Amino acid sequence: MSKNKIVTPFKDSDSSKKEQVAEMFDNISHRYDFLNHFLSFGIDKIWRKKAIKIIGRYNPKLILDIATGTGDFAIEALRLNPEKVIGVDISNGMLDKGREKMIKKGFEDKITLRNGDSENLPFDDNSFDAITVGFGVRNFENLEKGLAEMYRVLNVGGVSAVLEFSKPKNFPIKQSYMIYSKYIMPKVGKTISKDASAYAYLPESIDAFPEGKEFLSIYESVGFTNVSKVKVSGGIATIYIGEK
Repeated sequence: MSKNKIVTPFKDSDSSKKEQVAEMFDNISHRYDFLNHFLSFGIDKIWRKKAIKIIGRYNPKLILDIATGTGDFAIEALRLNPEKVIGVDISNGMLDKGREKMIKKGFEDKITLRNGDSENLPFDDNSFDAITVGFGVRNFENLEKGLAEMYRVLNVGGVSAVLEFSKPKNFPIKQSYMIYSKYIMPKVGKTISKDASAYAYLPESIDAFPEGKEFLSIYESVGFTNVSKVKVSGGIATIYIGEK
């Protein structure tokens, strides 16, 4: 089992973290896209573009996007002109919204969204040239198991890009971000989504996440090589790169 502290969305639930995360995202799927871009001031789009630019150096043709949600990272990956992008997520509510988005944008032939467990991926070994995860590894029930599954389905010579929130270290971003994430974000998220637990869980899960060098160490422990990290927006988020 992962040695990291397990933070769950619903404190009084006996369900597993995996089940709770799926329920949480089902609950907020109807407002997720709006809230995601609103609460991040749209900066999350810039972070995804940067991550995709990095994996573009590997010229991937088959791309897997884990914890795809409504498919924003999968759509961004189309900039690389891949043959196919597959997005997997455990929340059917998010996937339904994502499929609506793909049809609306005309991407349904290039992007396939399907239900899938990050810790038991329904793909053969060495299936993908690149893997992306945007703000998803923080929600894994067992971080090491999820990362090991990513490594298993990645082709030799392939690349993995994990985009995840981190905690800024320098003044004044550190102080501003703390106030925003712990007080403003949960309040706005609750008001708009009608789900208080989801946006209280967000800062708690960020606090508990093993970021920076600690994450790179875990990344390497499951097999990834040439690992590196790129901080974005003053350390509010970090892009972790690993190769197989």
